[in-house]
Amino acid sequence: MDQLKEILVFIDSFLGSAPWFPYVLLGTGLFFTFYLKFPQIRYFRHAVDVVRGKYERAHHPGDTSHFQALTTALSGTVGTGNIGGVAFALFLGGPAALFWMWATAMVGMCTKFVEVLLSHKYREKIKDGTMAGGPMYYMKHRLNITLRNDKVLHTGKWLGVFFACATVICSFGTGNLPQINNIAAAMNEAFGLANWITGAGLAIILALIIIGGIKRIAKVAEKVVPFMAFFYLAGALGVLIYNYQNIIPSFISIFASIFSGTAVAGGFLGATFSYAFGRGVARGLYSNEAGQGSAPIAHASAKADEPVSESMVAMLEPFIDTILICTITGVVILASGVWKDKFENKFAQGDLLVLAGQYAEADLGQKQAVGDYLAGKESQIKKFSGQIQVDNGQAIAGGYTILHARSFAEDMKFYDGKTNALYTGTVEVSEGKLASAGVYIIGKSLVHSAALTTQAFRRSIFGDFGKYIVAISLLLFAFTTAISWSYYGDRAMIYLFGEGSVFWYRLVYVIAFFCATLVDTSVVWNFADVAIAIMALPNLFGLWMLHREVKSSVRGYIGRFNQENPQEHQLKA
Repeated sequence: MDQLKEILVFIDSFLGSAPWFPYVLLGTGLFFTFYLKFPQIRYFRHAVDVVRGKYERAHHPGDTSHFQALTTALSGTVGTGNIGGVAFALFLGGPAALFWMWATAMVGMCTKFVEVLLSHKYREKIKDGTMAGGPMYYMKHRLNITLRNDKVLHTGKWLGVFFACATVICSFGTGNLPQINNIAAAMNEAFGLANWITGAGLAIILALIIIGGIKRIAKVAEKVVPFMAFFYLAGALGVLIYNYQNIIPSFISIFASIFSGTAVAGGFLGATFSYAFGRGVARGLYSNEAGQGSAPIAHASAKADEPVSESMVAMLEPFIDTILICTITGVVILASGVWKDKFENKFAQGDLLVLAGQYAEADLGQKQAVGDYLAGKESQIKKFSGQIQVDNGQAIAGGYTILHARSFAEDMKFYDGKTNALYTGTVEVSEGKLASAGVYIIGKSLVHSAALTTQAFRRSIFGDFGKYIVAISLLLFAFTTAISWSYYGDRAMIYLFGEGSVFWYRLVYVIAFFCATLVDTSVVWNFADVAIAIMALPNLFGLWMLHREVKSSVRGYIGRFNQENPQEHQLKA
């Protein structure tokens, strides 16, 4: 399994984790933003009118209302990324990372507009009367190659197969397994619930919802998504009220470090511009999924006779997901000050790093040097390899410095993993990582992801109860993500194997959902990292290839709308 993980990580280093990948996503959004003359700004008011049902008609083909399609797609994108992903971006890149998340969302609004337009336009009605759509369908119909002898090579069909296979993998790797993993961990920490109890209870609820198909999923989403957003925002308001004096300085810190990077602050060791840019863009794209091609599958079910009207609705998705909800999380973390403070925690092996030589945090020069090293700058600092002598849990200092979560570790104690007693003996270290199995460390360091957001919510008018707000929000956000991704997966299975495959897919999906609370599923997450890029790349290629058709469709819609609604605010092409 370890070898498989290494292979997948290696493959992903050339795809989703490659330096060029964010630029491809951003470049596509920027191209369509200028090519279509900023539709995310010019048509925003019209999009709101469409989503509230102003132009909806009962006879329009489809399975869900515009609002239901929006909330279903939002339930797939508003997930752990809004709670933990934003925190992780700030942990790595500092306050400026939030600005780059905003920038990503703005261009992402246009990308969503385009991909939903094409997916809705080429959707198909299947035997049970429901709609099936998504990038695989516009690929099948529009990305074929016609030769000189009029022979057609069905390249689009196979590109759609490629995309659909990646969607099925992603449904498990991003929508299913990590979501219940996070839920189970949060419920165990907050309420002491055993993982299997959480998994069994939610697996039953999941099965009851998804067996009803898109109509039941949409009905659940239109009720749960507004509630969970209100619940989370109410908790965030408690933090902002408690730390009201830090709100304006928090916004100033975001804009002050956009191009300069963030200086050393407290336990935070600083971040360069490139680090903030890269982390902000990556987290923004992960959160709103613009360009990935997942949300268009949900929007293809919407009742509409005009594909462009549903693409208007889709524009609101990155705005709500990233510019509203992610901003709230980011400002809460900055205003509370927890992003630069240390907290006691159990050190994760992946966040642990032992440096050769002794560096003092109190020495600003040495602190900056360590920060530069972590940022990837040229440095004389090396990783430590050797032995650490430990007596009754205490490390005996000698030629090394222990970092955890990109910060100097404090008040460390070593424990025996078998007995959970204080450890005495020798700990082997190889290339900066603990090589001795069964030994773990508890100490103070920076924290990140959901743990950082939890600490922020504890510094509020709710006090320690804030951790329960985060735990419940995480449950709702992650569970609704699992529901939506089950629909994305079953539409992909229909494209691949027909309607008869849906029952078996849903059965495996529910079983995997339960099992993920009991076993290590990290290898599936590695599969998902690769699959996300495999979904995005053919989708982005298709958008570029059909850019003229997109503009023609928009012009046609605007002309028909203005003619049929002369009393309304007139749209401009």
